[in-house]
Amino acid sequence: MTVSELYIYPIKSLGGISVDEAIVEGKGFRYDRRFMLVEPTSDGEPWPFITQRTYPQMALIDVAIDNADSDNAQLRVWHRQRPDDVLILALVPASEVHTESVRVSIWDSPDVPAVTVSDEADRWFSAALGLTCRLVYMPDTTNREVDQKYAKPGDAVSFADGYPYLLISQSSLDELNRRLPEPVEMRRFRPNIVVSGAQPNDEDAWQQFQIGELDFYGVKPCARCVLTTIDPETAQKGKEPLQTLATYRRWNKKILLGQNVLTSPSATGTLRVSQSVTIVNRQEPWLAPPVAL
Repeated sequence: MTVSELYIYPIKSLGGISVDEAIVEGKGFRYDRRFMLVEPTSDGEPWPFITQRTYPQMALIDVAIDNADSDNAQLRVWHRQRPDDVLILALVPASEVHTESVRVSIWDSPDVPAVTVSDEADRWFSAALGLTCRLVYMPDTTNREVDQKYAKPGDAVSFADGYPYLLISQSSLDELNRRLPEPVEMRRFRPNIVVSGAQPNDEDAWQQFQIGELDFYGVKPCARCVLTTIDPETAQKGKEPLQTLATYRRWNKKILLGQNVLTSPSATGTLRVSQSVTIVNRQEPWLAPPVAL
């Protein structure tokens, strides 16, 4: 088995970036989901995050990284329907330009420290999405714990939904597409790591595995939501692929695909496309393998 694709998502719920290599850090890949859009409130409560689940038009905003290997690395953002209106952001904002320290909420993390980025960014995103929103950044000092039911003390995560990494095997998508009336792309499921050469949904059972010299731990299959029903090209919602996934990947009222993954909080290294994947320990999968139709 080998790594066939790697993705980072610098701004939560916006377009992803396919990369040939990615730097592993305790909270996830470097630059992954360190920015997030939130709706400001005036009642003193933490600002809630926003995603495509509520605002599907977010699917039409793409991002790219320029000068990734330099000290002047930049994040380039544009709306697919207005490609000439480009927002440029520092990939790692300098502390002196932070305008405000704020608290934000993400799912079961109700009070996460963040910093605002700039008035310019807030205006750009508010205009692009047609709603009042602000862009925030997670500084290195923020420690957002992973759900302790599935993690160890010290395990942390960025602004991702709940876990630092999401892994899906290519064969799991192939099995789904075999059942669908129209195939869907892997980007619907927003993985960080795609592996080729596995059996369909075998990642459910990967308790511990190695990529290169780095150890990873599969802790919980990923429960899929309506975001997967949004066409990333058009931002239009449909019933698939959840409708078909539910026929063979339903467990405890949840629909599962892919595996949430942790690594050591102190892990450092680089993953590259084409690296081999070795299973160290297996566990009982939450679901039985799919039955051929």
